[in-house]
Amino acid sequence: MNLSKRSEEQEIMDDLNISGDVVPQTLQELDTINRFLGGNNISLSALKSLKKTCEINTLVDLGCGGADILIQMSKISPNTAFTGIDANPHIVDYARKHASSYSNIEPLCENIFSDSFKKREFDIIHCCLFLHHFTHEELVSLFRQFKAQAQKAIIVNDLHRHFLAYYSIKLITRLFSKSYMVRNDAAVSVARGFKRVEIQQILADAGITDYSLSWKWAFRWKLVITCD
Repeated sequence: MNLSKRSEEQEIMDDLNISGDVVPQTLQELDTINRFLGGNNISLSALKSLKKTCEINTLVDLGCGGADILIQMSKISPNTAFTGIDANPHIVDYARKHASSYSNIEPLCENIFSDSFKKREFDIIHCCLFLHHFTHEELVSLFRQFKAQAQKAIIVNDLHRHFLAYYSIKLITRLFSKSYMVRNDAAVSVARGFKRVEIQQILADAGITDYSLSWKWAFRWKLVITCD
């Protein structure tokens, strides 16, 4: 695998019509991986830091999956209204059932490129393992869009493209995953991840200068963009 540049290989999850037993199996395994490798803590720590400096009334999680991270966020900020956005209706159905006991979490099936979504505004826009699905040009456009929609901050938690991350997750999923989607997509996700300079160039092209970018274990980027 050539990891010198971002892969353009599609993930199985990019098929917005994917359905069946593989959906809950995949979402449950991804939640386990994120908890085990500490990925969720990156987003949670960003939310905690922002809560110290501003009031957060609304937060949207893009590519919300099974709403696992929204459930954890709601425990940190119970008075915040959380919206989960995913373009796959089968994933949204799972998220609604999974988060049904949390009155402040609302998963919605919507495309972030739609006019209806572009009209929405939130205090915080959160993206975890979501933005690596898009090309450089799409990301430049999305960051400009998010900057207009987010009233206070944008939180990004995504993958560092590195050979150790690629081969480690490939081995881990081969040994322990029962989901063919996870076994395929986990390594592809890393190959579609980012080097620091690539993130910096995307932000520069989008006209964004007020941000903090830091590397976190395990092979993640924590990006917080200030919008006010």
